[in-house]
Amino acid sequence: MNQNLRLLVVALCVMAGTSQAAQIDIDVDVQPGAARPILVSLTGFTGEAASVLNFDLYVQGFAVTNVEAAQYALEGSNNGNLQGRVTDRVQKKGLLSKAYSGASLRRQAHAFVDDFAQQLQRKPICQTKIAFKGELGNGSEIFISDFDGYNTQGVTKDGSIVAAPTWAPGRLGLYYTSYKLNHADIFHHDVSTGARKAFARYGGSNMSPAVSPDGSKVAMILSKDGWTDLYVCDLDGSDLRRLTKSRQDESSPCWSPDGRWICFAGKENERRGLYKIPPGGGALQLIRTGTPNPTEPDWSPDGKWIAYTVQYSNFQIAVVPAEGGQATILVDGEDPSWAPNSRTLAFGWRQGGRYTLSLLDVPTKQVKDVSRISGSNSQSQPSWAR
Repeated sequence: MNQNLRLLVVALCVMAGTSQAAQIDIDVDVQPGAARPILVSLTGFTGEAASVLNFDLYVQGFAVTNVEAAQYALEGSNNGNLQGRVTDRVQKKGLLSKAYSGASLRRQAHAFVDDFAQQLQRKPICQTKIAFKGELGNGSEIFISDFDGYNTQGVTKDGSIVAAPTWAPGRLGLYYTSYKLNHADIFHHDVSTGARKAFARYGGSNMSPAVSPDGSKVAMILSKDGWTDLYVCDLDGSDLRRLTKSRQDESSPCWSPDGRWICFAGKENERRGLYKIPPGGGALQLIRTGTPNPTEPDWSPDGKWIAYTVQYSNFQIAVVPAEGGQATILVDGEDPSWAPNSRTLAFGWRQGGRYTLSLLDVPTKQVKDVSRISGSNSQSQPSWAR
C-alpha cells in the first residue's frame, strides 16, 4: 500500500471511530436559507493556513470580519506548526487553546476548525472524506478526497463508466455501479486493501446501491424482473427482496438514519414524487414536497431533512422536512449528499457541459467549490462518508 493510501486509511479509521462515539445533535431548526452567518475574526494566520481556515468556516455558516464585529475571535500562528485560540467575545470567555503538530499544515488547520465546531456543540466535518465520480477522457472513475477536494486518491481504474458511489457507514468500503464487464453491475470496494468484488450482477441493470445505517442491509435498483424496482438484501447479498412492483422507474434509494425507512424517487398512480417504504416491505407513503419531478433524495443524519434534486427550468437543490411539507429551493445543482453535521451538503453543478463539486451550508446558503482533480473535466455524484 502506498504512503498516500496509508494516510487515507488512517484518516478513515479515525473518522469511523468518531462516528461510533457519542452523537452530537445538530439543531438546524431555522428555515433553510434564512439564517445569517455567524461572524468570526482570524488574526495571525497566513498563507495556506489562512486559506484553509477561511474555507472550512465559510462552508459551515461562518463569515470572517474584523475583531470588533466578530462574535468569536480566532487567533494564532502557523510558523511550522499551527497554534490556535478561540475567544467568545460576547460571553467574554476563552473556548479553546491548542497547538497542533504531527501532520501537514492543512490537516492541522482542519483539526483546529473541528475543535472549534465541537466547542459549539456541532459535529466536526473537516477531517471527513467524500467519494465522487470523475470524468477522465471517454470514461469515468471513482475517487476519494478530503471534504474540500484535496488529497485525492483514485479508487477504480476500470477504463469504463462508473456511477453512484456510496459509503458503507462506519466501514472502509464503497459500493458503486460499473460497466467494466459491459453490463451495469454493482461492486463493493474495500478501501483499506483495494480488494473488489461483484455484489449484484443480475440480468438487466443493477444500480444505485445504498447501505443501511447499521451496515446490515443494502437497498438497490434492479431490473431483473422486467421493471426497474427497489430491492433490499443482507450485506452478504442474501435474502433479496423486491419492495416495489411498478411499471414506472424507481431510482436513488436512501435510508432514514434510524433504518426504519427507505426513501426513493418513483411514480405511483401517475404521480412522480419521493416515497418511503419500510425495508421489510409494506405500503408506499408519499413524502409531499410541492415541487415537480423530485429525485436523488438524501436523508440528513439527524433525521430532520431530506435533500433532493428538483427540476424547473434547470436542476436545483431543495430540502424538505423528512415528514414532508414546504420545500425550500437553495441553489442550482444535482445529487446532494449530507455531511455528518446535517447542515452542509456536497453536490454537483453543471456549467458549459461539465460538472463541478461544491459545498453548501444549508441555513445560510453559502457555497464554495471544492478543489478539482488534475486531468478531470467533470466531477459529480458525491457521497459524504459518515
